[in-house]
Amino acid sequence: MDAVDATMEKLRAQCLSRGASGIQGLARFFRQLDRDGSRSLDADEFRRGLAKLGLVLDQAEAEGVCRRWDRDGSGTLDLEEFLRALRPPMSQAREAVIAAAFAKLDRSGDGVVTVDDLRGVYSGRAHPKVRSGEWTEDEVLRRFLDNFDSSEKDGQVTLAEFQDYYSGVSASMNTDEEFVAMMTSAWQL
Repeated sequence: MDAVDATMEKLRAQCLSRGASGIQGLARFFRQLDRDGSRSLDADEFRRGLAKLGLVLDQAEAEGVCRRWDRDGSGTLDLEEFLRALRPPMSQAREAVIAAAFAKLDRSGDGVVTVDDLRGVYSGRAHPKVRSGEWTEDEVLRRFLDNFDSSEKDGQVTLAEFQDYYSGVSASMNTDEEFVAMMTSAWQL
């Protein structure tokens, strides 16, 4: 294991110690730091951002991570690639059940889950806020979808975003059997 891999393991452990939302929360925070919308951070921005979250890297570690995920030679870290690498590895069984749940939601089969897709799978009519007239059924479905969406809340959830959400949940479950049973029950697979 090289120094960057060791740094990634250190960050992954720190994120996962924060529970199911650790990596997703880090993704949300990084997107807020990315003020110019470039989807990248330089080593100083990256290190300072992590420090604000209590995740400590020295300058050499931050520079090594940035070099590893610098896709265009600009000297900056590509956030999406970094976050994908930070996600803990999952077994084939876990990846398969996550993909099956996503496929159930993605009724159109276009690789993106939207409110239109959810409308074909779930009903929000029984939600208390719909019953009271405070929200529409589409608002309930959109808020449900927002749980899995990135910080941009664009109303579209990709498989990568869905996997990001479940990577934290997966890390908190000891066995594949436990994770698969939970997913199968939750999504009625």
